[in-house]
Amino acid sequence: MEYTPGQDWYKRLHWQVFVAMVVGVLIGYSPAGGFFADNFGWLGTLFMRLLKMIIVPLVITSIIAGVASAGGGRVVGRMFGKTLTYYMVSSFLAALTGLILFNLFSPGRGYPITDTGTEPPDLAVPDSFKDLLLDIVPTNFLGSATAGDMLGIIFFCIVFGVAVTTLPEGTRTKVTGLVDALFRAMMALTRGIIKLLPIGVFALMVTLVSGTGLKAFGNLAQYAAALGTGLGIHFFITLPLLLYFWARVSPWKHAMNMREPLLVAFSTSSSAATLPVTLTTVRKKVGVSDRVSSFTLPMGATVNMDGTAVMECVGALFIAQALGADIGFMTQVVVVFTALLASIGAAAVPSAGLVVIFIILGAIGIGDNPEAMLIVGAMLSIDRPLDMARTAVNVYSDSCAAAVVGRWEGEEGIDAEIRT
Repeated sequence: MEYTPGQDWYKRLHWQVFVAMVVGVLIGYSPAGGFFADNFGWLGTLFMRLLKMIIVPLVITSIIAGVASAGGGRVVGRMFGKTLTYYMVSSFLAALTGLILFNLFSPGRGYPITDTGTEPPDLAVPDSFKDLLLDIVPTNFLGSATAGDMLGIIFFCIVFGVAVTTLPEGTRTKVTGLVDALFRAMMALTRGIIKLLPIGVFALMVTLVSGTGLKAFGNLAQYAAALGTGLGIHFFITLPLLLYFWARVSPWKHAMNMREPLLVAFSTSSSAATLPVTLTTVRKKVGVSDRVSSFTLPMGATVNMDGTAVMECVGALFIAQALGADIGFMTQVVVVFTALLASIGAAAVPSAGLVVIFIILGAIGIGDNPEAMLIVGAMLSIDRPLDMARTAVNVYSDSCAAAVVGRWEGEEGIDAEIRT
């Protein structure tokens, strides 16, 4: 449920979630909290199961559709390589920023889990970087899909999407048409499930607060501060530096030219809904050609999610730390690497980043932990403003990619002035 101009306030998702959170906290903290948790807590479990249900098909169709849309031919292949290079570097820097902010804030330390007798989980992480790379390549893709081995799924989908770009045009069009149709169907299903977010948040907040009281909200505030700081650093420092050193354009002029898409992204929390505005602005105000913008921006709206990469890194480590798990060096390496790959599979719809966080939780062995599900639910309750900021970062990174690739393609006049 995305924002539309003139829509009644009570029909907007963020207000519905806010009301559900407040009501859930009040009921959970009341003497009747235990009764409501016992009789309505299953609704939160059902909602989390719905989110987990769509992960594998959503990631498969999203990645293949995004990568395969590059098309074929030598020129397109060259532009694809440049675009992918930018996206991988920017997403890696975003995930690394999230890692640094997590270590500075340690938001999960002292989190009151609902079952005080629960032993801290042993995280399932490879012993070395070599083992991590070997684990990424699946021996059986269907087996990986059945078992929910998301790293193997993501790797196969990326290389399959690249292989599709090498097919003859007629065959490639048939494959991309089918995958794109399936992706659109999964997007519709995802949007439908996201509309149930207020119900899920209510049930999960009742269960959480009836078991722990209000102590968890201090940790959630630290999580929000760490994530917000990370998003700010990536938006105001990392992306402007990439613009300046890779494209030799003024970050200030670029930001001023991108004002309208950033406002739309912030209000809708959807990269896909913002894409038409982004395309028009990048062409008319930033000054990137149709050839480059029509290639980089649709691809970016599908596979480039810098803000989501920051959130996945901070969020997954926050959950692991809240559960009392031992977070060592290899755990952090796995989380950063998985966040880099998982951000490719995040759908461009509101709150989809918290759907994809299950990928990272599964990669470190706590994807089915019931306490982790309650923490994700608590994160969902405060996610709307953070999701708005993440989407603005995602869209801004896409526009930076268009400017950088345009300059690498020899185009002149990009962000030469602030255009109105």
